[in-house]
Amino acid sequence: MVSIFNSILNLTLRLDMQGILIFLCVVLLLKYLSDVRPKNLPPGPFPLPLIGNMLDISFSDPIGSFNKVFEKYGDVSTLQFGGQNCILLSGYKTFKEAFVEQGDVFSDRASYAVNEKLSKGLGLLYSSGHKWRNQRRFALSTLKNFGVGKKTLENSILQESQYLCEALQTQQGFPVDPHHILNNAVANIICSLVFGHRFEYDDHYFHQILQYSDDAFQLPATNSGRFYNWFPTIMNWLPGKHQTAFNNLYKVKNFIQEEIEKHKQERNRDNPRDYIDCYLEEIETCKDSRAEFTEENLMWCVVDLFGAGTETTTNTLKWAILYMAKYPTVQEKLQAEVDQVIGQTRLPSMEDRALMPYTYAVIHEIQRFANIIPFAPPRVASKDTTVAGYHIPKGTMVLPLLNPILHDRNEYSTPDQFNPGHFLDENGKFLKRENFIPFSVGKRMCPGEQLARMELFLFFTSLMQKFTINALEGQTLGLERTVGITLGPKPFKIRAVPR
Repeated sequence: MVSIFNSILNLTLRLDMQGILIFLCVVLLLKYLSDVRPKNLPPGPFPLPLIGNMLDISFSDPIGSFNKVFEKYGDVSTLQFGGQNCILLSGYKTFKEAFVEQGDVFSDRASYAVNEKLSKGLGLLYSSGHKWRNQRRFALSTLKNFGVGKKTLENSILQESQYLCEALQTQQGFPVDPHHILNNAVANIICSLVFGHRFEYDDHYFHQILQYSDDAFQLPATNSGRFYNWFPTIMNWLPGKHQTAFNNLYKVKNFIQEEIEKHKQERNRDNPRDYIDCYLEEIETCKDSRAEFTEENLMWCVVDLFGAGTETTTNTLKWAILYMAKYPTVQEKLQAEVDQVIGQTRLPSMEDRALMPYTYAVIHEIQRFANIIPFAPPRVASKDTTVAGYHIPKGTMVLPLLNPILHDRNEYSTPDQFNPGHFLDENGKFLKRENFIPFSVGKRMCPGEQLARMELFLFFTSLMQKFTINALEGQTLGLERTVGITLGPKPFKIRAVPR
């Protein structure tokens, strides 16, 4: 009898313990659910404990994963990485509400491990607050003084375009990968503004520096960069592409430091030659210590100008070359306009742009279709606010997604096709589209937009004036992309046949 009683008692206790465990699990689950999705936060896929939505973002196609989130949950959605919420923003109206109407709220950069390792919060791209505003203001005014948007820089670009065409001419129509030639040409423009001189196309050391810069610039969007953000302490001890990028950045810094030392020895205070000369003068005269005009910050600003000022335009021109080879009827029509307006002898001019609607439409369509920057570097909300009616808490990371805006089916008749007609009206005149924002909008829009527009028009028009771009015989050119901050085409070869 006693044994039966003890058995019943033990069973009751076990059932009670099971009930208590179930109750505790339910309480913890409810607590987790309330924590991961605060009231009025934008919708999004359900996050798993500890890892959040990491499994929702493909390693091989992160852009496609972000697009799927946008398509399912709308212009404002929430993803969670680890324990941190990230707001995914897209749609032109949403961009304007957040980055134009609330520009001050969303002007600071989000802080994450790989960028802290790369730039220490200095420079132009990843700094914030008072320091960033002063560095950006100084860069814009200085580059403008050295010709950005003016005839003097136009002449420099045209001269470089002649060197570019001469370099292609030496290939005599044989197969060539245009990457190094285009990269060198574009880099020479920013080098002339920052360093005061250019580099020859056969300078292999300079080619290495450009490759090192690219490795570091692209790291944050690679799988190694993503893992570094999630597990920085562990990744610091592991080999991989992130370690290669860090080492290569060190080599770029040494290259730039040598240029700075030369400028310190050779500069004429009464006649500054370039950005570095002007910055050294600002270090000596600026009385605002919070603006951080220091030699260390100079180096990081030059790293940003050198990397961003080269990589974006180079990739756009590579897509331009690839599209012309892939769509020969577009190339033929464009060349007919070039021949009619400019001819075969004189150099192009920015003044020609207004007389060349088809060429200008093709350049816009290259930027739209290639979409080399599918999302801008993350921001952070500096205070509690709302966007599209959703609550955005202070300190929340915001990721601006440009890809859906440039492929908006309500704006473009064939968004997934290369079609210059997207930027032409029924009379064949150039059609300006308000939502065409490859350089983003607001206070943190690309500071090099004006320079990039000049480079794209003058380099591209010069190439079309002098060459016909053909695919290799029997070859079908693909449109596969690299993965990084900027999306370039995978390596390809073409024939640049002199006209």
